Amino acid sequence: MYLYYKNNMVLVAQLVGTLLGLLAVIFGAFGAHLLKKTFTVDQLNSFETGVKYQMYHALLIIMLSFNLNLETDLEKAIIYCFIIGILLFCFSIYGLCISASKGNKIKILGPITPIGGLFLVFGWSLLLYHFVKNLI
Repeated sequence: MYLYYKNNMVLVAQLVGTLLGLLAVIFGAFGAHLLKKTFTVDQLNSFETGVKYQMYHALLIIMLSFNLNLETDLEKAIIYCFIIGILLFCFSIYGLCISASKGNKIKILGPITPIGGLFLVFGWSLLLYHFVKNLI
């Protein structure tokens, strides 16, 4: 079956959103079954927070790819903010938790987590702006 995409950004958003959703399921299972033996309760809670945020935003990216044309700079910026935010926020949490459980915490990841969180906030802010500007 031949799929026609209006532009490559829609395809990129769908592929990246799907990949991030897939990884969230894998990481969630990994955390629930393998890591709970080596993680503290706090580490497990942090890891699960990363998985939840990753899945929520992966689903959002997929929904946006079907509901926005992703042709304007604003629409593309929204998607990029969410992708970068997931990578920085969630994956730094994973790295912090895993490295701490091994007794060798990678401290450089600590400041990366809030930067990723800011990208997620920027993405949501841009999405709000996109909806509000269309009302005016």
